[in-house]
Amino acid sequence: MKTFITTVLLCLAATTAMAQQTAQKGEPEAKAKAKASINVHGTIRSKYELQTEEGEHRFEVRNARVSIDGVLSPIIYYKAEIDLCDEGKIKMLDAYTRLKPWQTMQFTIGQMRVPFTIDAHRSPHQQYFANRSFIAKQVGNVRDVGAALGYTFNVGFPIVLEAGLFNGSGLTNQKDFWTKNVNFSAKAQLLMPHGFNLTLSTQKIKPDATDIMMYDAGAYWHQKGWHIEAEYLYKHYADDAFKAVHAFNSFVSYDIKVRKGLIRYVTPLVRYDYMSDHSDGTRYADGKANTEGKLIVNDYQRSRLTGGVTLSLKKPFVSDIRLNYEKYFYRDGGIAHRSERDKIVVEFMTRF
Repeated sequence: MKTFITTVLLCLAATTAMAQQTAQKGEPEAKAKAKASINVHGTIRSKYELQTEEGEHRFEVRNARVSIDGVLSPIIYYKAEIDLCDEGKIKMLDAYTRLKPWQTMQFTIGQMRVPFTIDAHRSPHQQYFANRSFIAKQVGNVRDVGAALGYTFNVGFPIVLEAGLFNGSGLTNQKDFWTKNVNFSAKAQLLMPHGFNLTLSTQKIKPDATDIMMYDAGAYWHQKGWHIEAEYLYKHYADDAFKAVHAFNSFVSYDIKVRKGLIRYVTPLVRYDYMSDHSDGTRYADGKANTEGKLIVNDYQRSRLTGGVTLSLKKPFVSDIRLNYEKYFYRDGGIAHRSERDKIVVEFMTRF
């Protein structure tokens, strides 16, 4: 642990020195002309789901997000985001201040998306499918409170590095939360030519009494209307408290531009994702969280095949109608959550 903290501090010092040298050489700062600003955004996702085997159906408002972000000075940025209906609950999501003393470097402190994985890092309006992958929903952690440093450099193509230290308390348990543990996350993105991206990331969390390490590797190609992506995540529980989890996500989509009519793009797409038996890292006894209990299977091993089409009324990820069919395959003895069964989904997503 001491070695890790020392390494982080050395990286911070080295990055700061490099940025200072660059600034002293007179690199033009485009941000110097930035003026104070405020931007308001929102995302509304409403959908209809029909479970084909049970014959049950429902309407749901999955997200009703509102965010405010902007610039206070050439180096001070901010963001605050709240979801008024995250599965029927109000949740504060992002709340941070970001300092960018140089174009290549940024420091963020507050509540934010943890730099980890590809798919779990997508906002709801950037998702390709109506429902998230197993990596994004069950296996990978997404938001926490802490501080992160980002640095971008160029080796013929951009490389984006991010690393941070976090509470491990989640979004709601902050007031009386104190810990001796160090929870961290680190991510590297290689933005290679011709639309290729390689992302490597790792994360350490401790939701209860067990240290959990996660390692993720993913890549995609995005060009000429095509998006082809694959991602693998390995989740290890210390002291053999639970069997290691393997998760995989892959999909292909293709944007077809429509020249006339209300629909601007038609995007057929297909996805395959998989997850072995998974524990959320919390101990349970008699079905309830209990420090005297043990880790249990919260999500049983399953794979899923999703096919569908997205109709974009404007640009993709601005006003989309997502039509999906999900087919689940559980292992013998696996128990399906009520919302994790074969279904048809029709979702309307609007981003403003």
